[in-house]
Amino acid sequence: MYRYDSHDQTLVNERVAQFRDQMDRYLAGRLSEEEFLPLRVQNGLYIQRYAPMLRIAIPYGMLAAYQLRKLGDLARDYDRGYGHFTTRTNLQLNWPKLESVPDMLAELASVQMHAIQTSGNDIRNTTTDQFAGVAEDEEVDPRPWCELIRQWSTFHPEFAYLPRKFKIAVTGAAEDRAAIQVHDVGLRLWKDAQGEVRVRVLAGGGLGRTPMIGEVVRDDLPWQHLLTYLEALVRVYNQFGRRDNKFKARIKILVKALGVEEFRRRVDEEWAHLKDGPQTLTRESIARVAAHFVDPERRPVTNEAIAAIEALRGKNRAFGRFMTNNVHGHKVPGYASVTLSLKRRGHSPGDVTAEQMHQIADLADEYSFGELRVTHEQNLVLSDVPMDRLEALWHELEALGLANPTVGTLADLICCPGGDYCALANAKSIPVAQAIQERFEDLDFLYDLGPLELNISGCMNACGHHHVGHIGILGVDKKGEEWYQISLGGAQGNAASLGKILGPSFSREAVSGVIDTLLKVYVSERSDDETFLDTYRRIGLKPFKERVYA
Repeated sequence: MYRYDSHDQTLVNERVAQFRDQMDRYLAGRLSEEEFLPLRVQNGLYIQRYAPMLRIAIPYGMLAAYQLRKLGDLARDYDRGYGHFTTRTNLQLNWPKLESVPDMLAELASVQMHAIQTSGNDIRNTTTDQFAGVAEDEEVDPRPWCELIRQWSTFHPEFAYLPRKFKIAVTGAAEDRAAIQVHDVGLRLWKDAQGEVRVRVLAGGGLGRTPMIGEVVRDDLPWQHLLTYLEALVRVYNQFGRRDNKFKARIKILVKALGVEEFRRRVDEEWAHLKDGPQTLTRESIARVAAHFVDPERRPVTNEAIAAIEALRGKNRAFGRFMTNNVHGHKVPGYASVTLSLKRRGHSPGDVTAEQMHQIADLADEYSFGELRVTHEQNLVLSDVPMDRLEALWHELEALGLANPTVGTLADLICCPGGDYCALANAKSIPVAQAIQERFEDLDFLYDLGPLELNISGCMNACGHHHVGHIGILGVDKKGEEWYQISLGGAQGNAASLGKILGPSFSREAVSGVIDTLLKVYVSERSDDETFLDTYRRIGLKPFKERVYA
């Protein structure tokens, strides 16, 4: 994975010193709240409902074991002993003391980490496929390209104050696991007949109050022009994006208002001034960054060892379930990627204790060459596990409560922190998630349901991605009371779609019962091997609605 050079380290160290001075002046009363706000959000510091919150950047979801240990240290020493992995693959600490944040940033800098551009009206942390570099269906490794975007976007002077936040997602695989269609900009990397990397550029996607699927603005951009084209695109947004209404200050609104043809024309017009300029990429610049993403020295795994694991899978039901749901294919025979489930009863989805962070870091060193991935489904991944060590890893994960064989099922739900923590939320989301987890914990039932994505957001900002859940739950406020709106038919991936609202909202106590009814409709209506989403797309909303509101 990428390691800072002297420029990166100096830049981050200087930002820590700068923010320490800003914090000192704020605490001394020499900076007003209004003056301090843009300074703190540029360093990932929010003031939430009950306490400050620090959002730490995990660039394109990649973590070294020593970095995860440091995150555990911060959670233990400066917070309440846990952290929350987000749908943007970042980590939130929800209870730090305001005056401690500069010290926390200094500790992050010591392990090549920061909290820059995790909030505010800027280009946010770029995300990608959690199996980048190891996926069986990968055509182009997106990690070097993500790193180039990170370097280009960090402290970009022109884009420090965009109309609103701006999110980029990148994939280079046949299956889109990065949800590129619901980002401000989505990038699909592919290769032409000559083996040259090309880029399909989508713009205008996003969730929130006005969810939209992105439009293709460039289908076959040559790789050399990636940064100049992105610069032109963001410049058009910066120039013409609305600033009169923060809910309309998104590129999706601009693309919709102009139409994709006019938006494309404006980007091309701007690009004409940048194309072939100093930011044009060269093979040397790509090679320099790609050199950080070399394969580890994997030892061979024998066919006999692989056969033994497959035999154990058939003999041990619990291990077999883990293999089916949590273990994923790998580009190298004899290796696998393993998802650690952060969804377990009695815990908020995506939460990890400080002790567990240290333990997981040890597992990464022991089983996966010291590297981890964070997923936008709020789980962790060990990306390079020899198959002859899967049983040993499974036992260790079982002991830590992280081997739940429920990845991809209803129990693997996504959930934002909601009203328990977030000042923006209309309703609590964590109690709803826990009620659903408690009601639907029978593994046989979950497996019978098949793949099912349930996403929960505490407000219309949609940090829980409810719009693209097969079942989406949205917290709403009705005259000071918390209610929950349910949508069906959302999906991420290649066939992305936005969910449709079922009907009037429900009380918190009623939500798990409504989900139960929806599942009964699915079970009664499905044909052989049909998933929930398949069934919904075949029969539509009406049968679900009729049963729920009967």
